[in-house]
Amino acid sequence: MKHTWITLVLVGITTLGAAALAEDPARPGTLNYVEGTAYLQGKLLTSKDIGSTELHTGQMLTTGEGKAEMLLTPGVFLRLDDNSAIKMVSPKLLQTQIELVQGKVAVEVDEIHPENDLEILVGGVRTQMIDNGYYEFDASHPMAMVFKGKAAVATGNDKYKIIKGSQEYALSDGFTGKPTHFDESAKEDELYKWSNLRSQYLAEANNQMAGDYVGAGYAPGWFWDPYGFDYTYIGMGPMWSPFGFGFYPFGFGGFGGYGGFGGFYGGGYGGYYGRGGYGRGGFGGGVARPGMSGGMAHVGGGMHGGGGGMHGGGGGHR
Repeated sequence: MKHTWITLVLVGITTLGAAALAEDPARPGTLNYVEGTAYLQGKLLTSKDIGSTELHTGQMLTTGEGKAEMLLTPGVFLRLDDNSAIKMVSPKLLQTQIELVQGKVAVEVDEIHPENDLEILVGGVRTQMIDNGYYEFDASHPMAMVFKGKAAVATGNDKYKIIKGSQEYALSDGFTGKPTHFDESAKEDELYKWSNLRSQYLAEANNQMAGDYVGAGYAPGWFWDPYGFDYTYIGMGPMWSPFGFGFYPFGFGGFGGYGGFGGFYGGGYGGYYGRGGYGRGGFGGGVARPGMSGGMAHVGGGMHGGGGGMHGGGGGHR
């Protein structure tokens, strides 16, 4: 009964958020950021596609020398590595399924509900992400890795193999093996570091916008960030990414208010907010903001109207 009540509240407030704020609300499969080269159904994506392009059932998103970020359920971000490809199996909120066809993909789960059925398919094997956390999947050597969180691999006949934090599981051995422990620091590759940085940008945008929208009649959901030209998420209460960055609700000051981020980010990442990394320019751009420690970043793309809200329910292994 408690879960049902929470679900109804979330559905109501995210619907209100979409109606109040967005003419074109974000949905599962919405392209949120691209760095380098990426293609949808073979068509090269540009800055104009950010926030307005969706991956529909059966469509493929691929990268060359570049990375891409896509929205899944509220509070969940999927990130595609260089030279990788994914296929949208189901963009439904009741059951969100992505197939990893080539390369690697990461999923940052900042907020998940019991009703969410969020799955990655690798080599025909379904892995459901159950808890908040950070996950990576590899198609070259079929593998599911749980840095933080918990996942369930469907092994057939309604049976599942549970993978916990700092564990990985081979998806091509006929389910004969067991999850094995790994050293997280040894697995922090370029995709992990890029995901960490993206999480940092999104949390910083969330902190700014949560303050901007307080008292303005908006409800929790996805909101378009006019500074970074991508969507961030504002939920019902404080939450933290698996990298330790805070996402806050409306009016929550976080870190002593937005200005407090200046020293925090300046100390670790050169005191700028923008896009670009690993030598590549990113679509969308960014601008230096109040409270940051200086520095400049380019501005690109045009503002895409509105944010929005979405919430789904569904079944799945628990």
